[in-house]
Order: sequence, then C-alpha cells, then structure tokens
Amino acid sequence: MMRRKQSTAVEGQVNAAFEADVPETRQTTVTFTGLSAKAVSAKPFTPLKKKSSLFSLWSNDSRDEKLKNLKQELEMDEHKLPLPTLFARLNTDPIRGITHQHARDKLLKDGPNCLKPIEGEPEWKKFLAKLLGGFHILLWFGAILCLVAFFMEYSTSAEPSHDNMWLAIILVLLVTGTSVFAYYQERKSSNIMDSFKGLIPQFAEVTREGEKMTVKVEELVVGDLIDVKFGDRLPADMLILSCSSFKVDNSSLTGESEPQSRSPECTHNNPLETKNLAFFSSSAVEGVARGVVVRTGDNTVMGRIASLTSGVDSGPTPMAREIQEFIHLVSFIAIFTGVVIFSVAMVLGYSWINSLIFLIGIVMSYVPQGLVPTVAILLTLTAKRMAKRNCLVKNLEAVETLGSTSTICSDKTGTLTQNRMTVAHTWFDDTIRQMDTSESQTNDVLFDNSLPGWKILSRVAKLCSRAEFVAGQEDQPILKRDAKGDASEVAILKCVELVDGHVVEYRKEFPTVVEIPFNSTNKYQVSIHRIADNPNSNYLLVMKGAAERISAICSTILVDGNEIPLDDEWKKRIDEAYLKLGSLGERVIGFCDYQLPASEYPEGFQFNTENINFPLKNLRFIGLMSMIDPPRAAVPDAVRLCRSAGIRVVMVTGDHPITAKAIARSVGIISPANETIEEIAERLKVPARDLDPKMAKAIVIHGADLNDFDQDQLDNVLRYYPEIVFARTSPQQKLIIVEGFQRLGSIVAVTGDGVNDSPALKRADIGIAMGITGSDVSKQAADMILLDDNFASIVTGVEQGRLVFDNLKKSIAYTMITKIPEAAAFVVFILADIPLMLGAIPILCIDLGSDLFPAITFAYERPENDIMECPPRNIYKDKLVGSKLLEIAFWHTGIFESFGCFFAMFVILGENGFLPYDLLGIRAQWDSKAINDLRDSYGQEWTYDARKELEKTCYAAYFANIVVQQWSSVLTRKTRRASTFQHGFANKLMNFALFFETCIACFFIYTPGLNTIIQLRPIRITWWLPAIPFSIFIFVHEEVRKWWVRRFPDGWVSREVYY
Repeated sequence: MMRRKQSTAVEGQVNAAFEADVPETRQTTVTFTGLSAKAVSAKPFTPLKKKSSLFSLWSNDSRDEKLKNLKQELEMDEHKLPLPTLFARLNTDPIRGITHQHARDKLLKDGPNCLKPIEGEPEWKKFLAKLLGGFHILLWFGAILCLVAFFMEYSTSAEPSHDNMWLAIILVLLVTGTSVFAYYQERKSSNIMDSFKGLIPQFAEVTREGEKMTVKVEELVVGDLIDVKFGDRLPADMLILSCSSFKVDNSSLTGESEPQSRSPECTHNNPLETKNLAFFSSSAVEGVARGVVVRTGDNTVMGRIASLTSGVDSGPTPMAREIQEFIHLVSFIAIFTGVVIFSVAMVLGYSWINSLIFLIGIVMSYVPQGLVPTVAILLTLTAKRMAKRNCLVKNLEAVETLGSTSTICSDKTGTLTQNRMTVAHTWFDDTIRQMDTSESQTNDVLFDNSLPGWKILSRVAKLCSRAEFVAGQEDQPILKRDAKGDASEVAILKCVELVDGHVVEYRKEFPTVVEIPFNSTNKYQVSIHRIADNPNSNYLLVMKGAAERISAICSTILVDGNEIPLDDEWKKRIDEAYLKLGSLGERVIGFCDYQLPASEYPEGFQFNTENINFPLKNLRFIGLMSMIDPPRAAVPDAVRLCRSAGIRVVMVTGDHPITAKAIARSVGIISPANETIEEIAERLKVPARDLDPKMAKAIVIHGADLNDFDQDQLDNVLRYYPEIVFARTSPQQKLIIVEGFQRLGSIVAVTGDGVNDSPALKRADIGIAMGITGSDVSKQAADMILLDDNFASIVTGVEQGRLVFDNLKKSIAYTMITKIPEAAAFVVFILADIPLMLGAIPILCIDLGSDLFPAITFAYERPENDIMECPPRNIYKDKLVGSKLLEIAFWHTGIFESFGCFFAMFVILGENGFLPYDLLGIRAQWDSKAINDLRDSYGQEWTYDARKELEKTCYAAYFANIVVQQWSSVLTRKTRRASTFQHGFANKLMNFALFFETCIACFFIYTPGLNTIIQLRPIRITWWLPAIPFSIFIFVHEEVRKWWVRRFPDGWVSREVYY
C-alpha cells in the first residue's frame, strides 16, 4: 500500500520568506474607432510611470463607498503571517480548533457564512415604469382628456357622442397592452445571487474542541479548522496548514485553465497567486488538505465578486438611450404643436372643449403608437436568426448594441482557444517537430511516427501517465472522447493515441508495478513497469516532469537511437529548445527512462516508495513535449473581420503573460508587424527603459503593473496602444478596464466564462458568456450567450446588430411619414375651418393596422453594402432617429402624402357637391346638429346625419389614400443610398406587405359593424385612385434624391438629406 508524502506547516514558520515574482514583460497595438472627439483630443501621451493606487480611478465615481471598496484589489495578509501570530489573531488552536461557545459568539457577530441577497427593484415598480414611460404618458394624458371631454359633453348635451369615450377606452387598452408586451420582452434575468448560491457547498468537516464533526456551511466561522478532499467545494477562504497532492480548480475565479497545486508555503504577496490560500467555491480536484478559515460569507473572494457583480450596472443600452431621446423629441413636437393649435383654436372662437379635442388629435397624430411593438418584434426576429447561428440573446436591445460595438474585451480560455490542452511540439533527436493542434486534425502537418526517437518518447508518454479514456466512447473521434486525469496528461494521452493508437493495449504489455505521483516538491512523476522478453532487465523506469528538473537528474541522452553522455553542450541544447518552446507560451514537459538491471532488480523485487530503493538519478533523457490550449481555427479570420469592421479586439485574461501574448499573436490580436517595447529593446540590444514607449504599437500588461496605474495612465494606454493584452488580471481589474474604455467613448463588448468575469460582463455595454464552459453566474450576468463558445460567432452577432440598426432606422423612417398627413388633417381643420378629414380612431388603425406589418418586414431586408467593411457607428453623430431622418419623413415624403390625401378629399367632396372653395369656413355649420338643411355648391341640402356619414366616408378615403402612397414609401425606404431597382425586391415578405396592408385597409373600411365602430364607411374603388400620381411622384423624388447622394457624396444635398 503506497502512502503519499505529506507536506506540513511547522508551527512557528514564517509564511512570507520568499521574493515576489518579477512581473512579466509589458508589451505594446489599431486605429481607434468609436471614441468621442473629446477623448481623441485628450492630453498628449506620457510614458508609463507607476504613481498611485487604482483607488484614484474611482475618486470621482458617484457610486456608494461600498462599491468603491469592492473595486479595489483584494488586500489580506493572513497568508504572510507567522502561524502563531495568525492563530492568536483568529483566537483558535492549531490542533483542537475553536470552542463551541466561541463558534456561537462568532456566528452571532459575523453572521452566517453565506452570500447576502441584494434587494432589487420590485417587479411592480418595473411594470409601472413601462406603464408610465415613453410615449405612454402622452397617451394616458390623451385618454384622460377624452374622458373629460366625454363627460362634459354628456352633462351638457341631450344626445352626446360616444366617440371620445371609445377613444379613451382604446387608448387605455393600447397603453396597457404595449406595456405588458414591453415588460415581458425586455425583462432581464435578475437572479444573479441565486446562481452564486449554486456554487456553495452544503456541509463541511470541521474540528472544534479537538472533535471532528460535520456542520452546515452557513455555520462556519473564522478560525474553524476544516478538512477538504478530492471532489469537495471549498466552504470558505482557507489557509492551508497541511496537504497531500492537493490541487484546486481556480478557473472560475482567476481564469487559469489548469488545476493549481496548493501547499502550506507562502509563495507570493498577491493572495490570488500564493499557494497557501484556497478560496470559497473552488473545487478540490486532487488530494486532501487541512486548513483554517480566514474569510467567510461576503468577505470571501467569491463574496466580493458576487457583491461587485450585483452592484454594478451597464446602464441603458445605446438603443434605449436613443429611443428615449427620440421620445423626448417627438413628445416636445407633439405637445408644442398641440398647445399652439389649442391656443389658435381658442383665439378663433372655438369652445375650450373643442379646442381640447383638437389638442388630443394633434398628440394622437404625432405619437407613433406602433413604435414599441415594431422595435420589439424587429429585435425578436433578429434574435431568432442569431440563435440559429449559436448566439442566444437574453436582452433584446443587446442585438443592436453588439452592432454598435467598437471594442471587444475577450477572455482567452475557451473563447479564443479550444479550451483543451494539446501537444503542440515535440523535441527529440535534437529537432523540434510540430504536431497537429487543429480541432478537425486536418492541418497539413506531417509527422513520422516511425522515427526511433519518437518510439521511445511515446513509450514513456504512454506509460508514465494516470490519464485514461472513459469507457464506451470508442466510436467517438479521439479529440471528442472524455478522459479522466490532469489536463496535461489528457493532452499527452490524446496525442499518442492520435499518432500511434492502441494506448490501452500497449499499457497492458507493460503493467505498472509501482508509482510515485507528481507533487510540487519533486516536480516529477515516476512509475516502474514490468517488461517481458528482455534478459537484461525485468523492469522499466519511466519519468516525466518539469523539463529543467528532468534534465538535471539525467546523465545520458538518446539521440538518433544512440545513448550518449549528457554533457554541457547537450544540456545547453535542451535549454535552448525548452526556452524556445516556452517563449511560445507552451508548457514544456521532459521525459526520461531507465532500464533497471536484472541483476539488481530480479523478478518479484519489492519496490518501496517511502524509502526509495530504486534509482532516481543518472537516467536517460529522451525528449520534450510542449502543450498549449490552441486557438480555435475560425478565430484568426474573425479577428481580421473585426479589424476590417473597425472593431478593436483586446485580450483580458487571468492566464500567464507569455501564454497570453503567444495566443494573441497567433490569432492576430497582436499583428505580426508590431512589436512590444521589450521586443524592440531585445532587437536593438538596449534597455527597454531607454526607449520611447511610443515606438511600440503593442503592449502586454501584467495585473501587478495595472494595479499601480492611475486613471490618466490607464487612459493613455487604452488610447495610444492599438493592440493590448492584459494578463493575470483580477475581477476588479477586468471591471476597471471595461470602464476605462467606456470612459473614452467606446461601446464595449466583454466575453467571459468564469465567475471572475461576471462583474465585467455586467458592466459592459453587452456581456457575452460562453454556453458550454460558462458558469451559471457568467450566463446570468451576460446579455448574450455563445452556444458554441466560439469567438467567431461574435462576428455574426456584430453583422446582425449592424443590420438591425440599419433596418430599424429605415422602419422608423417609414413609420414617421404618416405623422404629417395625420396631423395635417387637424391643422387644416382648425386653420381653414373645413370639415375634419381624419378622426383619432382611424389614426390608430393606420399606426397599429396597415403600417405595422410593413414596418416589421424591414427586419428581413438585406444590407445595402458590405456592412462589415464599415467602421462602427459613432453613437454621438449617427443616431437611430436624427434630424435628417425626421426632415425626410416629415418635410419631404410626409408633405407630399398630405397633398395627395387632401387632393383625394377634394375630389370626393367635389363629387358629392362640395367644391373646395365652398368648404372654407363651413366647419361650424357642418358640425352643428341644429342645421339639417346645409346647402352644397350645387344647392343640395344636407342633414347633419348625412354630413357626418360623408365625413366618415372621407375618413375612409383619407385612410385608403395614405395606404396607396405608403406603397411607394415602403419601397423607397428599403435603401438609404442605393437605388431601389439596384437593390432589388428579394424581400418577399415586404412584397407581400404591400398586398397585406391594402387588405387590412379594406378589412377596416368594408367590414360591416367594424367600420361603424372605428368611424369608417365603405368607399368606391375609384376613390382609391386620386393619390396614385402622388405615390409615383414620391417614388421618383426618392430615387432622384438617392442618385444625387451617390453622385455627389460630399455635396450639400448629401449632407442635408442623407440619413
């Protein structure tokens, strides 16, 4: 029975007897887009100098003090204190633990060991905000005015009209319906704290008063002695007192892809880097350990991340802000115009009730009632298309936000890389050989597995390994098979299986006799195997481990099948190969073997792993294998597309700087032609401090260096280095980086999969989590989830986001056109004193009936040009709804449609006896119930009821002629620059919409009973025709305008009318 050697902290030892790690090299690279003019013209670049702590970054932050403290780096010294001092501070005994009474008192004082939920805004308040937000407040105002007008008329008239009452009811139903729709469509997941709870274990093994016991995790207190083993989740932040081959998975906290070994020795000042601390919610993946609890609940590293995630907010999306600005603009126009008309009406002698009704009509005509459902449906349809391309959108507005993105802060592991360690290179026979690291194993990498050196190297790799494939997956591709074991060993196992195959059968030929697992002290793994049919040896010793450690214990080396002495020259060659592979960001492992002589180790020899009775020196060096988590095949092209689209890609990872830089170079985040300041210094053979930092276009920044930057220094780095890699970053630093880019005016997208990414995901303009490897916490904090964990899917999302912005702008331009003919009916009614041509309820039929479906079909319109060749839109200039869009919609097409509608009305009224010049000043007589003998231009007498029937017939004709002219409007809004004929008519749904909106109008006009309720009457077919010439004119006018824009792109016409 083998026993693992256990490392133990001796009482009285000092945990801080070490030298801090030297920070890795900084490296310095893109033309920035999406920055505000103020940011670009900020103060000139100054060389990087460490001045003050990162706390200065938040000196002007308006958030509360607690959030400021959470944004600072974790400060704790428990891992550096001598153990007697630490035990005295914690009031605990290193053997017996704390007393039960002390535990109760501590629990009462500090509270339970759990994450305290943060109270969010009640759901009823969220719904109320929808109910009273945006245009809804205007519609509520209109509904109240309608009820006031109805009750005033009801109390003063013997035969009151019920039109105002019906309009009030319709408005209330409209506002309520759209509020419910918006509430459920835009509701985001807010149960972030619940996902953190899933990371918390339920019970823990503790020692109190010398007695081992099991307690609920919530009852743990600072000072408790706890025991953890393989498979457990750590119940609190703990200082390691003793352990045996103990490893933890910190990937969700630090982003490190490989399990990290723990030991009682303090190895770093940074608590996240030292080996003698293990953190709440991390998983123990190997070994056992005993430790003392030093942090609980919200004071743990996980607790700080949870509080930080719940405390930050990205604020409204760019689209939400722009729609809010649009609402304010249109509301101002509606209210201003309404008040003016109300005042004019009063001056002209209208009663205040009639003037109030005019005000209601103006407000109704300007408010785009279909905007909320149109925007939501357009975004929903786009989100469904993105879901088919592995982009699951949680927040609909995030669809457009991704299209506006100017900076992507991407995590490395699992997003840019394949999230699997893979053997990238081998070194044997004094030659570095490349291995195929592609996911599909289709790279043109030729490898000769018949070489003698490979046969020996692969033998050691196959035997000196505890990794094995999970049974029952033999029909799966090798890279897709699940395997048990350390990530590096699994990578080696899959490599030799791919190259040679039949590893399981091979191992059966060399059964294991004894084994010493890898540990952080020895830095090697050794096993002894039985060999047959060899008269000189019964056993083969194989070993692998850290390359420098393996080469140090070898005395010979195998080269081209010959065993020769390992002299200084060969050691230098090994070191050169090791350094070259290490500079690529690869983890290098050395291999050696030794055939034990049969004379000294006969058959049945009893090997002892406690008192070693077999050689561990003077072995034969075989070769090296280097591993890396390789980039995904599609990522380099995706990064290139981002560059061509003007989007800056920045790597932000918790991994090692050398590895991060290697991956950044391989995927194109750092361009081949650009160098960091350290690389320039190395090339010029001068110290880096003597060079001007502006010489470099790329930089790699270690988290330890970033911690010493102030706000100006960080802004300088973000502004002047186009290509940036941040390595060894903490959750707080990721958040700082995101806010730094936002401070410079960028729209920032953040990708991540771990708990450590969640604050940055929540703070970003759009957070993107990984669907396969992502933690529940990151998925809750994100706005979008990549179902395939592939960075290339983000490019698809960017393209769709840009397309939906263009199409939404076109849809709103189309929708706003009818506001002018709708309002004109009321304005002319008052100023020219003629009969009303269009009522308030028919306006709703236009906005929510005939116009709604054509507006939605813009979601299926293809782009005019290659939108991925254009830079991101400038959110300060290229608005969703700008003055130029409203100018075209209102004062060009809208005015023309108004002329067409009035022409149609004059034709219809003329055919019924009322010529245009006789209509002027007739309104008072027209609306008087006492006059039943009103004469027309031909002397015919009209009763009040007959006049009102003709008026409602005019409503229907006005409605019909708006639809006829909207045919041209919808076709010309397909493009903003290109000719409609060049763009084509491939959007079949839009083609159908022309027919559909006509059918809707016919349904409203000709359906008996319904047309009575909505104040419409059937009309002749010929009364649909008067506006056709105006419709043709609108089409020709728009084609000429777009031709002029194309012909003179820098001319005054383009500047004034291109939206």
